[in-house]
Amino acid sequence: MTADQPRERTPLSEPCPATDPRDDHALLRAHLDGDGRAFGELVKRHQDRLWAVALRTIGDREEAADALQDALLSAYRAAGRFRGDSAVTTWLHRIVVNACLDRIRRRSARPTTPLPEAGPAEPSVPDRTSERETSLMVWQALSRIPSDQRAALVLVDLHGYSVAEAAEILRTAAGTVKSRCSRGRARLAVILGHLGNPESTAAVPSSGGSAPLGAGSAAEGPVSAGKEEP
Repeated sequence: MTADQPRERTPLSEPCPATDPRDDHALLRAHLDGDGRAFGELVKRHQDRLWAVALRTIGDREEAADALQDALLSAYRAAGRFRGDSAVTTWLHRIVVNACLDRIRRRSARPTTPLPEAGPAEPSVPDRTSERETSLMVWQALSRIPSDQRAALVLVDLHGYSVAEAAEILRTAAGTVKSRCSRGRARLAVILGHLGNPESTAAVPSSGGSAPLGAGSAAEGPVSAGKEEP
């Protein structure tokens, strides 16, 4: 693109200074006051982590990209409803997770196989083959557990949020997040064992505790304001 060619812009791609000194709340207020660059700065600051949450929650790169775009457009339009009683990042994560869960519910009749974040077309590195195989097995296992458990585990075990922070994002009780994580880890332990040993016929449990995902399990969870699990 040459210097004299016009560049198409959208509300989410408006250019902004490389190092904006304003904090997230100030940027959101500026966006509401008509600053065309403020929301773009928010997106630039947090898009990597929001993308990772979307991908790990939904398990499909194309669906995750669409869900993230839906979420950012929703946040752009609904910024005036942000009450300011939580971190802006918590609010953004909540919108992203909800967008992902909406897509999961819509595609429930046509499940897809989740792929590693790096993408299948990337050349494999010989000394990392085992790691890639393990990563693919985890993605396959994640796609087979209930979405509410998956979302909780994605936030707590994959992204390091505390149970309290995950509960705020998911708008549910901390005890519910703990329960979802525990049940999700137990399910994943069995599923991963079955994937590693296809002859196994063990049933996937509906409850139970186990180590965090980094020690061999993972899961997902829906964000709803309805009745929660105990």
